[in-house]
Amino acid sequence: MDRLELQKLRDLPIEGVAERLGMQVVRHKALCPFHDDHHASLSFCRRRNTFRCFACGAHGGTIDLVMKQMNMDFKEAIKWLSLSPDPSPVGRGDWRDEREASPTGGGWEGARYERFFERPWLSPEARRFLYDERRIDPRVVRWCRLTSWKDKRQVPWLQIPYYDREGRLVGIQNRNLDPPKSPKGDIPRFRFPQGSQCGIYNLPVLNLLRPGEELWITEGCSDCWAMLSSGRKAIAIPSATLLTKKDKEQLSIINSQLSIEYHMFPDRDAPGERLFMQLQKVLPGLVHHQLPEGCKDFGEMWKRRWNFEG
Repeated sequence: MDRLELQKLRDLPIEGVAERLGMQVVRHKALCPFHDDHHASLSFCRRRNTFRCFACGAHGGTIDLVMKQMNMDFKEAIKWLSLSPDPSPVGRGDWRDEREASPTGGGWEGARYERFFERPWLSPEARRFLYDERRIDPRVVRWCRLTSWKDKRQVPWLQIPYYDREGRLVGIQNRNLDPPKSPKGDIPRFRFPQGSQCGIYNLPVLNLLRPGEELWITEGCSDCWAMLSSGRKAIAIPSATLLTKKDKEQLSIINSQLSIEYHMFPDRDAPGERLFMQLQKVLPGLVHHQLPEGCKDFGEMWKRRWNFEG
């Protein structure tokens, strides 16, 4: 790697790199991962793009942070930074500017994460999950801007961005790709950055609909990817138990604005059917489709069909 490329890695926003490593940065501080810290001793200087712990003395720049946190040597650290999507250049101005630039305001700083999805990167674990296990079309992965990362414990995560209809980032869902190897209850299946709002998924697809077209409603992101891979336009409700009042209001507005047909394959369980009944109250024309015997959801149906036809 030449000096120019190396300098680009050193210039990556230190707070963005820290969050990519699994740290929670609040007002330029975080709990120090290098000692038993309970008072956010790790401080970030955005002007110098450095970190320093005033308790244990750990300090340095972006490459030093990766080396120390991931237990890597210099070459491994620069490779990790090169493959990992660029952190967003937050901190070039006052923190209030970041909050005002965020579509949701308050504690969610969407601008901090936007650059993660400009150049998505898929780890071997993410590729195996999406392409081998779920049989998702690569074009769908690109459309949804799915990316991946590993935390300091080398746990692989799939990072799923949520956008509003105007294409603004409003939330992020991190999915653990290696739960069987994690001690029970030690690492959750899903994680969300503080303030992240994950409501209806894949709203930008609404802008591609023409009058009379079908819109399919699924339960969860993975079913939505499968539906998109089958050539249908689709959105997703996070889960059968997470249809909020705000989601219902948003669906009602969509129904009043678009002259389209609504279709759904409810999951073959009681929560799936309850979700369909709730949605039908908001979308009276919602059409019920029955999954084949033995398929618990559309993602399973898609995998079986793909394997049969492939």
